[in-house]
Amino acid sequence: MTIRSRLLRTVGCLCLCVLMTACGTFRRTKGEWKPKPFEETFSKKLSPEGVPAVPELSDEEQRKFDYFFLEAHRLKIKEDYAGAFELLRHALHIHPGSPSALYEMAQYHLYLKQLPEARVSLEKAVELQPDNYWYAQALSTLYLQQNELGEAIVLLEAMSRRFPLRPEPLYSLLEIYGKQERYDQLITTLDRLERRMGKSEQLSMEKFRIYLRMQNITKAFREIETLVEEYPADLRYRVVLGDVYLQNGKEEDAYKLYREVLDAEPDHAMAIYSLASYYDKTGQQALYRAQLDTLLLNRKVPVETKLTVMRQVIGEAERSERDSSRVTMLFDRILEQESDDSRLSMLYAQYLISKGKEKASLPVFRQVLNIEPANTAARMTLLGEAVRNADYEEVIRLCEVGTEVNPEMLEFYFYLAIGYNQAERPDDALAVCLKALTYVTAESKKEVVSDFYAIMGDIYHAKKQNSEAYAAYESALSYYPSNIGVLNNYAYYLSLGRENLDKAEEMSYRTVKAEPNNATFLDTYAWILFEKGKYVEARIYIDEAMKNKGNESVVIVEHCGDIYYMNGNVEEALGYWQRANEMGGGSKNLKRKIEMKKYIPE
Repeated sequence: MTIRSRLLRTVGCLCLCVLMTACGTFRRTKGEWKPKPFEETFSKKLSPEGVPAVPELSDEEQRKFDYFFLEAHRLKIKEDYAGAFELLRHALHIHPGSPSALYEMAQYHLYLKQLPEARVSLEKAVELQPDNYWYAQALSTLYLQQNELGEAIVLLEAMSRRFPLRPEPLYSLLEIYGKQERYDQLITTLDRLERRMGKSEQLSMEKFRIYLRMQNITKAFREIETLVEEYPADLRYRVVLGDVYLQNGKEEDAYKLYREVLDAEPDHAMAIYSLASYYDKTGQQALYRAQLDTLLLNRKVPVETKLTVMRQVIGEAERSERDSSRVTMLFDRILEQESDDSRLSMLYAQYLISKGKEKASLPVFRQVLNIEPANTAARMTLLGEAVRNADYEEVIRLCEVGTEVNPEMLEFYFYLAIGYNQAERPDDALAVCLKALTYVTAESKKEVVSDFYAIMGDIYHAKKQNSEAYAAYESALSYYPSNIGVLNNYAYYLSLGRENLDKAEEMSYRTVKAEPNNATFLDTYAWILFEKGKYVEARIYIDEAMKNKGNESVVIVEHCGDIYYMNGNVEEALGYWQRANEMGGGSKNLKRKIEMKKYIPE
């Protein structure tokens, strides 16, 4: 980050204690007020002669002013800005020479975008009380916002002298001089900062860059050299100087410095990396790669540095379209040593995925979880693979730990409940759903919450607790009325119990409309129509279900036979029942239907 980017601008209302302190004892002046030139106002040292002489207020005037001023502040706190504005006008009518009241009035003018009025108020406040930093800061900010750079420079230069302990005016000057490319003033301002704050890499590098723009190479190098002289025990500055040499055509001088540092400290990560850059720039590619390997396989090099270098290695491999084997080999060797930081493992896994090696990435993601169990990205990746493979034991293993290390992630509870269901552990699945619901917040996805209630409804129905099942389904639909899975199951179970068939028909029709080629939804709707005695309509929908792979479901095939029988197609009905029987399963009355050649209700 450059020094210029550290511009600090402060615009805002002063707190009450400052307002009280700043409240002056000046009597109103007669005639039009005119500001003095800034050079005159800010070139003087703070002294009684530097402040405009204003007669004092009488005791009665002072009492009235204090009342209106403080009451305006009270209304402002209550956000009654219109009332505060009017009271402040009364206060200034009594005491037009109050710096604090002028400053406050300027804030209202700024809010109302009355910039000329704001400027007049702030300039007068600054002239009346030039030792108040915040008044001057607000005025300088206004100048900068209005791109009045000449006025801003005069004010900021005066502020830098009047407030020598505050660096902000100098930072603002750096911003302006940088825009204007006034390099001599930039250097002078940086020198002033350096005298106040001490020599630093940041300031020296900024001066170095400016000298380069000025094409003063000698002073540019000298700036970094003095940094090394100032801190001879800090080897990092020697490396910085070497980098400056390397970037500006003095390769041998850079190499000499890198070797000096590495002779003194062989594991100096910055010097190792810079020496690799030297080899790369001088075309010594074999030494360059060997140097990178040295850095990457050095246990004393920080992980952050290794991450930077590995990203560089990956980028070079991609640009040159080299075989990825060198990258994977490096990662494998690094991870043999780095066992307590997951970031390198995560980068390796992401690289493998980018190369289409998803299977190879899975052991690396597991290594990430061994190091950092709360790494959600790695756990979700492994979970997705387990779900795709229907490996519900792995789903359970991943999600049981996931709910412990990330208890607020509802996704882990959801897949854990599904895993328990598949493992025929309904009570565990129910308990997981109930626990998940304790973490539901206003920000939770309504669809996810609805699905938890859907799972609970299915479990309750399997346990023949229909009232609890229907209550769960109602909750699911209250969160997400378009949950078609819930609409289908709820409607079907109502039809099986021959309960509330009108409601069942309405819910089932919504699913068919949403997915007109879904055999399960078509079968549910046909069966509800069947239970309502609408046999002709039922046949239309059961035929559609059979066309959409419904003939692969024993339940749908048997329903087809039932519906055909009630439509008078006995032989065709018998054929469907026999086919359902051959598929295995079916209702408890299926064989009796075949033997008796007629429909027998459950």
